Amino acid sequence: MKNSEIIESLNKLFPNPKCELDYNSEYQLLVAVILSAQCTDKRVNIVTRELFKDYGSPEKMMLLSQQELEKKIHSCGFYRNKAKNILSMTKDLIEKFDGRVPNNLDEMQSLAGVGRKTANVVLAEAFKDDAIAVDTHVLRVSNRLGLVKSDNPNVCEKALMNTFDKSHWSKLHLQLVHFGRYICKAQRPECETCPFKTICQKIN
Repeated sequence: MKNSEIIESLNKLFPNPKCELDYNSEYQLLVAVILSAQCTDKRVNIVTRELFKDYGSPEKMMLLSQQELEKKIHSCGFYRNKAKNILSMTKDLIEKFDGRVPNNLDEMQSLAGVGRKTANVVLAEAFKDDAIAVDTHVLRVSNRLGLVKSDNPNVCEKALMNTFDKSHWSKLHLQLVHFGRYICKAQRPECETCPFKTICQKIN
């Protein structure tokens, strides 16, 4: 199957893929992405709906102690590390960038607790930059489709960037996330309805 056919099939499945995290600013998206690590977007949205009512900006977030933030995000899992990272990131954001999320991969990764995947999600979604964020879904699907043979997210990102035109990157990221979330699941993938059965490394 040609790369153009992969794009065509994904466009049929997910013509207008959307980020499923709720947010009203670049900062809120950054916080939501940090909370989404090993947690569902649905659960994150429940938590941030309440959190962002009173603490939706960097300045307001810094009014919380780590223990207070831990209580508010407890149901997201790994709440101690996430609370620590969010407050450290927010402190960095205020001190280094006047409270504004930078539109730059290296600068965003300079924030405490912000890795490459998180930065790429924010760049692609909030700033509409061409970027591919590799999460667990993108990594799994890319390996099953034979686009990469590696469990390393950075290797996967480079492979996808070299395989597909830059104009497809941001949309492709969301399409692969949705495909992995709803069809090519980690457990019990829906192979019968999959358009990529002939090239799937898992079943062939």
